[in-house]
Amino acid sequence: MTAVPPETEPDDLLDPGLGRGRANAERTCIVTRVAQNPRRLIRFVLSPDGAVVPDIRAKLPGRGAWLTVSRETVETAIKRKVFLRAFKTKDATVPANLADQVAAGLRGDLRQSLSLANKAGCVVAGFAKVESAIGDKAGIAGVIQALDGSADGRRKIAAALHRRFGDAISSVPVIDDLSSEELDMALGRDHVIHAALVAGVGSTGCLARWRRLRFFEGVATTADEAGSTRVGQTASDPHDDGDQTNLPGAQQFAGSRDDGNPQGLD
Repeated sequence: MTAVPPETEPDDLLDPGLGRGRANAERTCIVTRVAQNPRRLIRFVLSPDGAVVPDIRAKLPGRGAWLTVSRETVETAIKRKVFLRAFKTKDATVPANLADQVAAGLRGDLRQSLSLANKAGCVVAGFAKVESAIGDKAGIAGVIQALDGSADGRRKIAAALHRRFGDAISSVPVIDDLSSEELDMALGRDHVIHAALVAGVGSTGCLARWRRLRFFEGVATTADEAGSTRVGQTASDPHDDGDQTNLPGAQQFAGSRDDGNPQGLD
């Protein structure tokens, strides 16, 4: 990754954020100098005490700098002191763990989006209900598995997906980045291990934020992408273009608890 030398940098790459000028305009990454849709970048601003902080929703006050959604890009910006040049100050504090702060913010954004999807009736939870939703004629938009769930439970869900979708199983999004505790927090239920997204605006936004997190970490979002990612290519763009599967959504099922078997026993 090559940064433009300081002497060739534009005078000002900062802007006031989404909804406050430059409507629908592309933003330029301060490391790569590539102009992109803001959905493919992360905005950073200076806090009142002069620290560089990530602005995941691009809504914080002040003029901000943009970076491509990539851990590598954030780490490069720190190493090359790009933030100091962009903000035109030598006094800004750039945390060494800034990339981890971004990852934590993206995870939080995913949890919030999942919570909103649940309130919109786009989430079913519990092993039996997820298995039923997979087999339902309407189908699903994606599967959610607790990061700390059992391997046996994952195999059973994979088997249900294969029975329903056959070879198309590789295109089914599987969100397995959140722990059971995080899923409990997002869905307001106890001990969530298995859940599924059904079609709707809520699931579309949730999948977009999941892809954004995966893209930041350079992880594939479908089995189809895994091969290319392993040989050095990044995962698909984290854009909000809706579900990238051809799977229609399923109906909402009643129930407030994950009624699957306890963790490690399903």
